[in-house]
Amino acid sequence: MRNLNVNGKVVAIDADGETPLLWALREQLGLTGAKYGCGVAMCGACTVHVNGVAQRSCVYPIDAVLETDEIVTIEGLSADGSHPVQQAWVELDVPQCGYCQTGMIMAAAALLASNPKPTDADIDAEISNICRCGTYNRVRAGIHAAASKA
Repeated sequence: MRNLNVNGKVVAIDADGETPLLWALREQLGLTGAKYGCGVAMCGACTVHVNGVAQRSCVYPIDAVLETDEIVTIEGLSADGSHPVQQAWVELDVPQCGYCQTGMIMAAAALLASNPKPTDADIDAEISNICRCGTYNRVRAGIHAAASKA
């Protein structure tokens, strides 16, 4: 049994230390916003924040997380969808199928927290999430729109 700080609350997790954070979040805490896509940290559908940094949770073992680390999932990004990235995504109708979008939003939010006015080159370098539908131009536009709101 170990404690994790998830979305501002300390929660108990009963899992082997090698268990990926994704499965602890989904299976034990019922936080299903982070999705399983590839299982090898390539697609980014499982992106969450650990201490403000975008992490691919499908390969991030819970042993690597300290109780003092702050984990934020899409459910904890904002209680009411008011985060600038979430607002921009809705306003610009960024997703198509939507499967990858929680990971995209989390990656974009982390980027904007560290670089409030990213260029297209910054976005291309930092947002490595894969979108099967190919909405990359709308993702880029959404990040710029969210940057203008902050």
